Amino acid sequence: MNKEMQKLLKAINDKKNAVRSLANEGKLKEAKQAKDELAALQEKFNLLADLEDDDLDGIKDGIESDRVKDITGGAADPKAKKSGLVKAFVNIVKAGFMKKEPKEDDVKVYKDALTSDATPGGEDEMGIGVTIPEDIRTDIIELRRSEDNLEQYVNVEGVTTKTGARNIEVDADSTPFDNVEEGADFPEMDEPKFKKITYAIKKKGGILKITAELFEDTAANIMAYINKWIAKKTRATRNAMILKVLNTMTTGKEVVISSIDSIKDVFNVMLDPAVATSSMVITNQNGFNYLDKLKDTDGKYILQPNPTQPTQMLLFGKYPIVKVSNKVVKSTEIKSGEAVTGYKHPVYMGDLKEAVTLFDRNVITIDMNDKAAGLWEKDMTGIKVRDRFDVQPVDMSAVVKGEITENVQG
Repeated sequence: MNKEMQKLLKAINDKKNAVRSLANEGKLKEAKQAKDELAALQEKFNLLADLEDDDLDGIKDGIESDRVKDITGGAADPKAKKSGLVKAFVNIVKAGFMKKEPKEDDVKVYKDALTSDATPGGEDEMGIGVTIPEDIRTDIIELRRSEDNLEQYVNVEGVTTKTGARNIEVDADSTPFDNVEEGADFPEMDEPKFKKITYAIKKKGGILKITAELFEDTAANIMAYINKWIAKKTRATRNAMILKVLNTMTTGKEVVISSIDSIKDVFNVMLDPAVATSSMVITNQNGFNYLDKLKDTDGKYILQPNPTQPTQMLLFGKYPIVKVSNKVVKSTEIKSGEAVTGYKHPVYMGDLKEAVTLFDRNVITIDMNDKAAGLWEKDMTGIKVRDRFDVQPVDMSAVVKGEITENVQG
């Protein structure tokens, strides 16, 4: 599945959730319109899928008629092709580590698997190392997905340059057209207001230490181990960057959450109605525990299971709430001198896809070294991994940070 189809599939899933939410809110007209839009997205996806199948059939016909060279080593099974790529990739990494030239066949399989945003041969514009092919990056992205992965809740835009800018129109929904009498000239309108969002891709990285025994294992086992580690570290790194931006956007504007009414004030007044409709809540375990115990005047808990997704909880029956580990979204200590007297638990409310954009360079590189301090004497190899992305605030008014104060009972 190509990138366009992957984005389209995500749009289909988002639209499905929108249909369910609108139906649950009793907005049947809007739900029907959203369902029609969903059908159009599904039809487009099916057409692209058919074209992709046709392309594959054309390649197979070309191979059989000798018009196209088979770069898969004759492997008909997709799993076999993936296995061949993993083996070739690991062999090249091993060769680089052992200061040897990799085999020509391995290099060919590896180059054929690279996308156009990286220079084949192991060197790209931001550092020296072996670029991880897209198929393997896909595995890492899949492993990275979890409820604690905040990347899935913000807008993610793939980029191919180290720096760039985007012009975002602001206040368009709140500037109405003037009345125009029949036969009269159209009046001039105010110029659109744009906000310039700039990004500069940042290189993030770390070193994974692996034993010589693992290094001698099969290619599949080596890559499974490396992929899991990269997924864990990149998730933690991206979470930290997203939280840093969210906290910067809301610094000095935090809202005290002390009752149900204080939460309603956020959704009813502080967030624009257009933003509130697509809003969600993200908090840590402590914040979730507080909200989960709140009851309305009828004695009903304000958090209820989503009837269409029983594992998901809804605030006021409208807003999805995500509970994240305390280790990821941390509470702030309240101190009196050296003594901790309480905690402030963060609650992020709003449409994070409107508020924040993660610009993803989508290039991961690695290189290896066993001569660094602490490695040689322990018979270990260091794998240096680099990830490249940037996170920028877009709409400062699309998210509100609430704080729940909990006093420590002494």
